[in-house]
Amino acid sequence: MAATFGCQSMVERLRIVLVRRPDDSFATPEPKAWGYTAIPDLKAARREHDAFVALIRASGAEVWYHNEPQKGKADAIFVHDPVIVTDGGAIVLRMGKELRRGEEVSIAKSLDRHGVPVLGSLRSPATAEGGDLLWVAHDLLAVGQGFRTNPEGLKQLSALLEASGIRVEPVPLPYYKGPEACLHLMSLISLVDEDLAVVYPRLLPAGLRMTLKEVGFDFIEVPDQEFDSMAPNVLAVGPRNCIMIEGNPITTQRLMDAGCRVRTYQGNEISLKAEGGATCLTRPILRTR
Repeated sequence: MAATFGCQSMVERLRIVLVRRPDDSFATPEPKAWGYTAIPDLKAARREHDAFVALIRASGAEVWYHNEPQKGKADAIFVHDPVIVTDGGAIVLRMGKELRRGEEVSIAKSLDRHGVPVLGSLRSPATAEGGDLLWVAHDLLAVGQGFRTNPEGLKQLSALLEASGIRVEPVPLPYYKGPEACLHLMSLISLVDEDLAVVYPRLLPAGLRMTLKEVGFDFIEVPDQEFDSMAPNVLAVGPRNCIMIEGNPITTQRLMDAGCRVRTYQGNEISLKAEGGATCLTRPILRTR
């Protein structure tokens, strides 16, 4: 039987991915509470999301939908954060953003329905979000340490992954705009090949940059004017095969100059209003070479 899960890479070919179509909860009447710039237009958001998913399908990936009820959870469309999938199964995380607590159990039900086993779950006071977890290599997971993922989250993740031979490397994150802002490790870096990363150099932790350089990575740097429009948030559907939000022409051209295929999606509602880019909207379930 063919594998249906296993994902210890950011860049191997995407075979199965989980997404969640925007529902009534996403069009929250309290955008400030969620860190949104305005109330999302639900009809427009659904059109954008459908077009985004079509790009993923066109890359050859199978798409699973997370349809478990999530009343009042505006951020539930960002399925990358409540769980991480390893070759042995899923680890259910515990959200650092308190408004998002409860999403973890819901997404675990979706994975169970698809036959993805749960290896373990983080327990209070641990917090960790998927946006802080970056597979540098098959057996090396970089873990951002900031306002969303705390030292206890790092400790519990390490314990759960140790038996699989996975090493966990802490990466201190900058203060940036403080605890109310959403700054994940993956707000600053995306891997698009086993030796190529898109980075925002002004905020990228120096230690991580040096580590990546030592193991042979090259960098595509995002200019200041394209940071707020989420240029560092790039989804690799395969090596040097990328999907990113439109409106970042400099970064797009730099990716193309590096030999990458780049497709863009319109994300005024699902991304720019809500602080979540292409990677945030997806939870990769299976990647293979």
